[in-house]
Amino acid sequence: MKVFRPALASAEDMTKFHSDEYIEFLRLITPDNQHEHMRQLKRFNCAEDCPVFDGLFNFCQIYTGGSVGGAVQLNHKKTDTVINWAGGLHHAKKNEASGFCYVNDIVLAILELLKAHQRVLYIDIDIHHGDGVEEAFYTTDRVMTVSFHKFGEYFPGTGHLQDVGQHRGKYYSVNVPLKDGIDDEAYVALFKPVMAKVMEMYQPDAVVFQSGADSLTGDRLGCFNLSIRGHGECLKYMQTFGVPLLVLGGGGYTIRNVARCWTYETGCLLGHDLENKLPVNDYSEYFGPTHELQIAPSNMENQNTPEYLQGVLNKILENLSKIPPKPSVPFHDVPPDAIDPDSIGRVKEDPDQKGGGAEAEAARRSDPRELEPEDGDRDDKPSRHDASAKEEADGEKKVKEEKVEGAEAVKAELGDAADAKDPEDAADEAQDAGKDAMDVDEEAKSPGKGAGIMASDHGDQ
Repeated sequence: MKVFRPALASAEDMTKFHSDEYIEFLRLITPDNQHEHMRQLKRFNCAEDCPVFDGLFNFCQIYTGGSVGGAVQLNHKKTDTVINWAGGLHHAKKNEASGFCYVNDIVLAILELLKAHQRVLYIDIDIHHGDGVEEAFYTTDRVMTVSFHKFGEYFPGTGHLQDVGQHRGKYYSVNVPLKDGIDDEAYVALFKPVMAKVMEMYQPDAVVFQSGADSLTGDRLGCFNLSIRGHGECLKYMQTFGVPLLVLGGGGYTIRNVARCWTYETGCLLGHDLENKLPVNDYSEYFGPTHELQIAPSNMENQNTPEYLQGVLNKILENLSKIPPKPSVPFHDVPPDAIDPDSIGRVKEDPDQKGGGAEAEAARRSDPRELEPEDGDRDDKPSRHDASAKEEADGEKKVKEEKVEGAEAVKAELGDAADAKDPEDAADEAQDAGKDAMDVDEEAKSPGKGAGIMASDHGDQ
């Protein structure tokens, strides 16, 4: 396993899917100034389950850079498997945050993959429907989205069995709506035939796998009854097809089980069956009283009857039989990489060492792309707080200059956003994003060179 530190995604990278106004808002907004921009907070849905916090934009840069950087690695055949557990924020929309998601790193990574791959398959086993990704590619056949999720009076309320895509994307959106309590046996028995048919008909050149852990038993916000082995079986099955794989994180709200799940699945991707007994470490107290890797399913009722699941499977297989095998696109010049592959640096120290080790910490502090330690996690734009702090040190004249510049910055970045028209409806956004995806150029795919894993070491930030 190789551990890399990806470059931070820039605002320009993010606007390949998101609107300019939305990204500029994320760059500027802080807890200190948010009360001055209530209209924009409402417009961009940054309230309640998508709050503003210190370092918000830098947080988005980190996890998005991991996913897009992973896609670049796959495009250049430097590896055949990439992991970014920090990614997988599948609810974010073109013009707003949603469901704890601010920037949709999945859509941006898929757009990057489309530069070198004709067809990309997206699979989502988070308990919530992958609405942001489906919406982005709803009208194109170059991306197929497959989502297994809880449906019926449950966030985000989308993902009906009959939602199959539009225009050129008809039948390229696959939704598998499930009820409470589904267990390993029923889930895997549905997952494998669906994905086998998808792989047969679509024959993707790359796969993006969102491995949300809130579908596990005992999740604080979930209502499924999957064990870690059952959850991981889906990922292991997709490995058998030998297609380049980008694995991302996602939801998960019983944190100790999220850690268990992604640790186990990292082992699966490396071909190692990890011991069930957890080694003693600094966090052992969180995994008591069993101190084991695996968790036992509960005795909750499985409301998914065999008849219901068979009906869902039959309808999905019927829809998949209607698509032409292996859709393709003409050859064009390949657009440049979103992130320079040379800027993705390998972490030399032991990846098991807490925080990545002293060398990684020194590298982070010296990296000009990172925030200075004394700045904490604040955004890199000037704020009213920064201006007042400089008043004592720089004198009245300089403070006035800061205030003028700050006012101009606010007007330039949030003033335009405030005066802009209301966001387009979901269908128009989906169609625009779909057209963008269809216009992406790519080159012929060749066999991968070797196995490798990419992971972000920014977690301690």
